[in-house]
Amino acid sequence: MSIRLLVVDDQAVVRAGFVAILGAEDDMDVVGEAAEGEAAVSMAADLAPDLVLMDIRMPGMDGLTATRLITRHSRRTKVLVLTTFDLDVYVYEALRAGASGFLLKDSEPDDLLSAIRVVASGDGVLAPAVTRRLIAAFAHGAPVHANVAEVLDRLTLREREILVLVATGLSNAEIGARLELAVGTVKVHVSAVLSKLALRDRVQATIFAYESGLIRPSGMPTD
Repeated sequence: MSIRLLVVDDQAVVRAGFVAILGAEDDMDVVGEAAEGEAAVSMAADLAPDLVLMDIRMPGMDGLTATRLITRHSRRTKVLVLTTFDLDVYVYEALRAGASGFLLKDSEPDDLLSAIRVVASGDGVLAPAVTRRLIAAFAHGAPVHANVAEVLDRLTLREREILVLVATGLSNAEIGARLELAVGTVKVHVSAVLSKLALRDRVQATIFAYESGLIRPSGMPTD
């Protein structure tokens, strides 16, 4: 079954490039294009795509507002934000608004396709090259949840350990190697963490770990 995609970018040439790349894949189907956020919200409601490829900076309604409205309207539709990291200061807020990840606009086509498949499957994606830099930059001044101790008490010590490793950008296989656990066991623990904390995916788990103070912006767990 094909992944139904809505491509949102204010630059026609950029949209055309994405559509060409995505349209060449057997498991992807571009069902719509939008040049600004308001149109994206309307089209997402009408077309119910599996995933929206969302630009941040656009005239009229920006990608941040559009992301919030789309994910509020439908938990089924995922949003993958595209960014030029050095310029877009709203990426962190986009993730908090419900985006399932972000990718740099200059990423290789194979990385884009891989990210779309990962997000469409229900997981989250953070561009590996800037994960720590992005989260550290914005989480440094992020508010700490008032009931964070109560929330974290829902986790076992092993689950808390795995949450920290997820937040540092490790894959399930890398976590398994670090803790000498089978990948299947790691998947079970990650699922338990997401369920207990009412988080959608690894991206939200990463944000929570920083916002809660469980992990420092340097990437090291707190004492």
